[in-house]
Parts: sequence; structure tokens; C-alpha cells
Amino acid sequence: MTRDRVASPHGKTLSSENDQQTPWYRRAAAAIAMHLYLKSIGTTLFIGLFFGAYFYLLNRPAYPTTVMPITLLDRLIGFQPLALPWYLSLWVYVSLPPALLATRRELYGYGLAMAWTCLAALIVFYFWPTAVPAANIDWAQYPDVAFLKSMDASGNACPSLHVATAVFSGIWLHYLLRRFGAPPWILIVNWTWCVLIVYSAMATRQHVAVDVLAGLALGVPAACVSLRHRAGAAAKAQSSPT
Repeated sequence: MTRDRVASPHGKTLSSENDQQTPWYRRAAAAIAMHLYLKSIGTTLFIGLFFGAYFYLLNRPAYPTTVMPITLLDRLIGFQPLALPWYLSLWVYVSLPPALLATRRELYGYGLAMAWTCLAALIVFYFWPTAVPAANIDWAQYPDVAFLKSMDASGNACPSLHVATAVFSGIWLHYLLRRFGAPPWILIVNWTWCVLIVYSAMATRQHVAVDVLAGLALGVPAACVSLRHRAGAAAKAQSSPT
């Protein structure tokens, strides 16, 4: 019976017993250092291609746009311009899971899973374009939020890809942080950040509650299925003779 082995930042292997004795933050730092160029270029390219497709569909939907309904939850969550930084922080947040992956196989698997998640939403945007209702707000008083709305136009609303990618990343981050042996407070920070991003989607009036729920319905299963597939592939690799 052989012990599990993991890659070190120098390309060597360490036994799982020795690895468990390494502080979690050093294990995380070692993972970040692996395939750094691939991660940097890949993440930048992925986000660039996504924005290209997103804005193309935003301006060229196949059918007339449907305005999403307002619910009680939308009325309870008031407009909060201070939520804008949390909304914009998504692009940092979604970069964290791939940064913490240590092997090319995991990186390719994660990227493919995220791509399928985004593609599913983009298909919906094309055939069923949606937008949030106009808010009775003087956007001139909030230039930062007004600039966001001039770029995004509050279209491609349902499902909220902002929410879907946030919860997808949150679930993967939780898995990776636990794998590194991170303390509970780090896990709490992760989920607090994720929740604030979800909240900001409504607080900035970029999305309504129906969009958020649809985003959750897309992002949560996609993350769980991709993690299950990853676990199955890892188990198969460990059981195969070396």
C-alpha cells in the first residue's frame, strides 16, 4: 500500500503525511506558484472571451427583451451604492479557485466546467433576453453605478451569471481551502465574500430576486457536478497501477 503523494513547488513529490504538517497557507502559496503563467494567461483569456460573447449577445438578442418581475424580496433589499465594490470584486473572487489549483489536469477540468456554466447562461440570454425593470433612481447622483449601468445596461439578466459564477467559485474555494487544511475562519471569510457578491447584484439594481435564484440554480449544481467528476477522476488515478 502506497501513501498519497502531492507535488511540491519545485516539481518534486512529498508524502501526504509530511504535507499535512505544512501550514495551510504555505500549501496554498505553493499551489499558487505552480503553472503561474498558464493561470495568468488562461484566466485573462477566459474573462476576455466571456466579455466578448456577453456584450455581443447583449446587443444582438434573437428575440424581444422580457422585463423581469419585482418581488417582495426586491422591495426589502433597497438600493445601496456602497455595494458596488463587492459587485466588482467578483472578478478577483473568480480568479482565486484556478490560482489555487496545482496541476494542469485540475486547471483544464475547472476551466471546462466554468466554460459550460457560462455557455448555458449565454444560450439562455440569446434565446430569452431579459432585463431588470427601470428603477426610480436619479443615477446622476451615483456616477460610479451609472457608469456600470451604461456598460452593462442591466441586460442578460436571468439567470444572473454574476451570481452563478460567484457561487460556483465559492463552492470550489470551500473545497480547496478545506483540502489545504484552512481554519474555519477562512472558510467563513470565503462564504461571507460570496454572499456579499450575491447581495450586491440586487443592491446595485443590476439584478432582481428571480435572476439571483436562477443564478443559484445554475451555479450550485454546476459546481457540485464538476467537483464530483474531479473526485471520480482522482479516485480512478489513485487506483490505477503506477
